[in-house]
Parts: sequence; structure tokens; C-alpha cells
Amino acid sequence: MSTLSPFIFSPSIQGVQVKPLTQDGKEIRIRYTGMLSHNGANQIWMHAAFGGAKEWNDVKDYQMEKSSEGWEHTVDVKDNQFNFCFRDDAQNWDNNNGSNWVYRIT
Repeated sequence: MSTLSPFIFSPSIQGVQVKPLTQDGKEIRIRYTGMLSHNGANQIWMHAAFGGAKEWNDVKDYQMEKSSEGWEHTVDVKDNQFNFCFRDDAQNWDNNNGSNWVYRIT
């Protein structure tokens, strides 16, 4: 019998929540309910990469899925740091006031 409690989403920070899906934190689900979702976006993409804040590696745009709770996407984290921000179908961006969001595995 497992003694692990179920994984849950983190508290929202500027409309972003993260939920680890594995014990090691290398698979995560990201939920976005930020300003783009409140301004009528028909689609939201997560623009993301691995590595340090100044050294984005393996940059990709992930199409997010609309759920009853917001926009969501699951990511396999390939490094100790995952950097991300969001854009909508009208090319409006939410980058956390230039700081982006960061998920770190320590």
C-alpha cells in the first residue's frame, strides 16, 4: 500500500498552478487561468524551455487544453529548471511582468 498522498495543484500565482504527477517531480501538469484566459482567448499556448533563466534550451510552444478549471498541459521536465510563459491566438503575451514562471526540481 502506498503512503504517498495524492498530488494536488499548487496555490495560484498570477493565474498559474503546477501539480507534480510523479514523486520525482519530472512530470507536471500546468494550469493557466491568468489574464489571457479572462480576456476571451480562443486558444492559449505555453511558450517554454529548459535550463537557466538566461539560457532557454529546447524552446517549444505547447498548445494548451481547455478544461473546466482553465487551460492545462502536461510536461515531462528534462532538466532541473523549466521556464514558461503564455500567449493567445491574437499574439497577446502573459510573461509574469517579464519574469516568466519557473518550476525547479531541487
